[in-house]
Amino acid sequence: MGVPVLSSTVFLTVLMLIGLVFFIRASVKDRTQVLLLTSEQPEAVLANQLQQHFTQRAYRVAMGNGEADQITFEGIVRPSVFLATFLVMLAIVGTLCLSLILVMSFPSLSRVAFLPVIFSPLAGFFYWQKAKRPEKVVLKLEAASNALPNSQSLLTVIAHRDELLALQRALPLKPAE
Repeated sequence: MGVPVLSSTVFLTVLMLIGLVFFIRASVKDRTQVLLLTSEQPEAVLANQLQQHFTQRAYRVAMGNGEADQITFEGIVRPSVFLATFLVMLAIVGTLCLSLILVMSFPSLSRVAFLPVIFSPLAGFFYWQKAKRPEKVVLKLEAASNALPNSQSLLTVIAHRDELLALQRALPLKPAE
């Protein structure tokens, strides 16, 4: 194989490995968002539904502030077995590519070139350790103003984006305009 082809292949493989490292790091990134939702239900009914929803999702009430109508729920986020397996598989493929490039570039390293592959499970271990973390959901419930027609309650939620999606699927809430 020619030198230009080999050097460009090494360059592309190194770029791929850099992308893989950033992808693995991004898998445990905090994705907390703020969302304003409205409901046609009164505050008391909505508060009860919210409490039931988050209790079913293994959250517990950590703090409640009656004056500000704010409730904080806490729970432990479970890591995804699928994502951990997926990250390990990606790491195996990436390190195999690196090993093949090393064997082609330096044939004398053929015995040790495949050693990086044994470190691939560290990607899953890294994800598993970092993804299992305490998560907070902050809810602020208030009566809707006259500016929001057909709604009785305004809900401000600060939570992970997956929790926000699950909340919107489970309860009849609409985004505030």
